Amino acid sequence: MYILFGGDFTRATLVQWVLEEGKIEYELRKINILHGEHRSAEFLAINPAGLVPVLITPEGDALYEVAALMLYLTDRHQLTELAPTSTDPDRGHFLSAIFHIAGDIQSEMKRFHFPHRFSLRSEDSAGVQGLAKSLVLSRLSVMNTRLAQRGPYVLGTRFSLADFYLCFWVAYLDRKAVCMQLPSIAKLYKMVRARATAIPYLEETERMADAYAKMMSQNPSGVIS
Repeated sequence: MYILFGGDFTRATLVQWVLEEGKIEYELRKINILHGEHRSAEFLAINPAGLVPVLITPEGDALYEVAALMLYLTDRHQLTELAPTSTDPDRGHFLSAIFHIAGDIQSEMKRFHFPHRFSLRSEDSAGVQGLAKSLVLSRLSVMNTRLAQRGPYVLGTRFSLADFYLCFWVAYLDRKAVCMQLPSIAKLYKMVRARATAIPYLEETERMADAYAKMMSQNPSGVIS
């Protein structure tokens, strides 16, 4: 059995969704990052980087980095409905999308949600957050153009985990504003959110995003250290 370390306000939702889609047995162990449990000696012994999620394989290996975890599970368990195989013509476009989301969108979302980590002075946090949001929107605009050209999904008419991955970050940014500005992203979000297996996870992500935004408004210097 797999063990997934996750919890509220983490990207573990993405890995949970893949596990559920693949009907893969796992145990969820919650880490409360608001209480700093991801910085405890016990957790750092599992992942010295102090980042969540972490997936413990049946062999006992501790794996991390959410995009890698999703790809690992789809490849190991042959979830071809979520990820094209290495010989599938769609594989290249799929990997391009996954790494674009991980490297160019997810990285800026970290600055958007944790601006205090990227500024030396507390008064600079708002500027860091504003710039990060601007960069995310510009990159979502590129994705919107691609979806308009060859959508409605990232792989055309074929759903994949790239679609859920993208929608997860749309939910965590400002989904209403994004969907108003970017019609192809809005169409994708609506389609993914209508999937029976995605509904509980995107709904939970929306709740977490709204709760985090409220906490940030009350404590702009940083909710999570």
